[in-house]
Amino acid sequence: MNIVALLTGRGNNTLANKNILPVLGKPLISYPANAAKKVDKINHFYISSDDEKILNVAVNLGYKKILRPKSLASASSKHIDAILHAVEYMKINDNIIPDILIVFLANSATVKSEWIEQGINYILKDNSISAVVPVYQEQDHHPYRAKRLNKDGSLDAFFDFTDIEVSTNRQELEPCYFLGHNFWVLNMKNSLYSKNGQKPWIFLGNNIKPIIVNECFDVHTLEDIKKSEIWLKNINEIY
Repeated sequence: MNIVALLTGRGNNTLANKNILPVLGKPLISYPANAAKKVDKINHFYISSDDEKILNVAVNLGYKKILRPKSLASASSKHIDAILHAVEYMKINDNIIPDILIVFLANSATVKSEWIEQGINYILKDNSISAVVPVYQEQDHHPYRAKRLNKDGSLDAFFDFTDIEVSTNRQELEPCYFLGHNFWVLNMKNSLYSKNGQKPWIFLGNNIKPIIVNECFDVHTLEDIKKSEIWLKNINEIY
């Protein structure tokens, strides 16, 4: 069985070089890269990027580079297209067709090897699962509490609550979970090529298993770098 780790990160970001900025003295990308390397079940390791600096850091960590076309590395590019490009590269150049593909976002240090293993094991035990993703509970930003702007500039609800009782108390609302955007474990036959997966991440398929965690996040600002360092120190996961 081919279980493949795919690191993904582009160089064109509002925070310059964010994927390789130092976090506790090591490049940010090294944390997901090394977490994956500790998982024995993963037998292939790739990095997809348009940026040679990112590629070189990952190569030094034991990853094979896939140079991503500039057309797939703009701010408006979709992640799915970069993943498909990488999978096609593996097939054409290395004759590798992943059975399970773990896609890592290079700008998140909040990754544990045990979470990765858990995701792989879920799929190995139940092949009907399309994907496994870390999620965290967030009641403050519950969709029932969200508002949108009407054309006249007034606020309105996203949902029709005519026949629904909605408490102003967040603790009384149905539990709400958000994707962590640190990694996704894809059961390839049910996920990446899915045409009817759950929106907006259709490529995760329609049978998504959660790994419920306390906290995970990605890096967009220098404050997020500091936040990542605190997270790593607190869990003692300094690779």
